[in-house]
Amino acid sequence: MHSFMKARLMGMMFLQFFIWGAWYATGGNYMQSHGMGDIIYLAYMVSPIGSIVSPFFLGMIADRFFPVQRVMGVMHILSGIFVICAPWLGTASPPLFLFLLLLHMLCYMPTVGLASATAFHLVENKERDFPLIRVFGTFGWIGAGVLVSYFLHADDTALPMYVAGAGGILLGFYSFSLPDIPPQGAGKKISFRDVVGIDALKQLNSRPFVIFIIGLLLISIPFASYFAYVPIFLKAANISDPAFKMTFGQMSEVFFLLLMPWFFRRLGIKWVMITGLLAWSLRYTLFALGASDAVVWMLITGIFLHGACYDFVYVASQVYIDKKATPEIRAQAQGFFVLISYGVGQGLGTLTAGWIYNSIMGGAAVATLEQWQNFWTIPLIFSVIVTILFTIGFNDSKE
Repeated sequence: MHSFMKARLMGMMFLQFFIWGAWYATGGNYMQSHGMGDIIYLAYMVSPIGSIVSPFFLGMIADRFFPVQRVMGVMHILSGIFVICAPWLGTASPPLFLFLLLLHMLCYMPTVGLASATAFHLVENKERDFPLIRVFGTFGWIGAGVLVSYFLHADDTALPMYVAGAGGILLGFYSFSLPDIPPQGAGKKISFRDVVGIDALKQLNSRPFVIFIIGLLLISIPFASYFAYVPIFLKAANISDPAFKMTFGQMSEVFFLLLMPWFFRRLGIKWVMITGLLAWSLRYTLFALGASDAVVWMLITGIFLHGACYDFVYVASQVYIDKKATPEIRAQAQGFFVLISYGVGQGLGTLTAGWIYNSIMGGAAVATLEQWQNFWTIPLIFSVIVTILFTIGFNDSKE
């Protein structure tokens, strides 16, 4: 792969996750400060809904009809417009705010899989090259958090959504300049099976893959409580600029992404995944133990573990799925990853986390630290159970 091409893909990944990182860690505090604290979980449901509704359909379009970069360009421009309109038009009307945020994520979430499919199509050595490209997505998330929280101190304002919108429109136009990736399955007759991805699932079907997907889905459930409620938790613990503090997790992502090729060679997919699952259990242990006395080092260490949590589960899963997929279903396969992890898994997790939060906090404007300890104990227990089940059940000796 030429250095210039790799640089272009790095720029694509930077902007891809800059958009998401600009508002995702500040959304809860923005809603809390605008009288929408009891429906925070609904705002974070728009991501799972977008992940469930759109990726297979758009993946099929990119695989059959239009070049990937054109699909990405159109969807990013639309997503940018909708996220700008959400606080501008919807702050006085929570239903309108949620609806515009939903339209934003319906357009944005499919591009996560399409961006990965673009990189996988163009790289030569997936395990070596993809982590180095994907790390620039982490830089983008960090850059967005540092900008809106540390420099602009805008955690409670609409400004992060305006920044995200500007980034989306910019990436939309940038996408049109990316290398042409013609539809790999052009000319094949369209059917309902294609729209819902049945043929992609049929190709990928095997006992280890099914267990792998179940593990990915289950660990995505406790993941849903992280971005929605950790910023509010940090504010309750009197930790300033919470969205900036959460970028420490993305900073650790850089470290673990660069180590990932070594871990793949030494451990294989199973133990890379188990390492990530253990990190989830340790993170929620630190949150639960450190909550009642606001032990800062425990909370910050839990945030730093995000690198291992995310990279060794989510990024490793993308590499694993791509190795299983043929070129004809590459975009649909990455869409399937988005559907299971960001969609069904985090959708169930967001609903569960919202119910737990509202039940434990009882509608209080500011929750006590003892209530937060009770809150974090539940995802801790769930993560431990998932880790044990995956360790016992998953075995793919070829990988």
